[in-house]
Amino acid sequence: QVQLVESGGGLVQPGGSLRLSCAASIRTFSNYAMGWFRQAPGNEREFVAAISRSGTDVIYAVSVKGRFAISRDNAKNMVYLQMNSLKPEDTAVYHCAATTHWSSQPVAYDYWGQGTQVTVSS
Repeated sequence: QVQLVESGGGLVQPGGSLRLSCAASIRTFSNYAMGWFRQAPGNEREFVAAISRSGTDVIYAVSVKGRFAISRDNAKNMVYLQMNSLKPEDTAVYHCAATTHWSSQPVAYDYWGQGTQVTVSS
């Protein structure tokens, strides 16, 4: 049974920072590339960032590049999303996801967490 559990969301002022964590109960965690996606009310699920199995390759959405950083710790079965210079338009539910492929497309991901709410507001 694969389970992904996100944490670290909350309310933050514009310009602030948050660090999201995703704990993965996957026996062979290092066999999966990991991604972060977000979904705001009324919007489709949107790609944010992905990291390869070993962590050597990363990709970002244009909207977050230079502000967000994805990382992983294969020894702890964890993936992180450091979010800096947050903007109101970053407000969404953030989900982590696991895939055996290398993709920014939600359809490529096999497992999903329930998500954690991030609200950027003054």
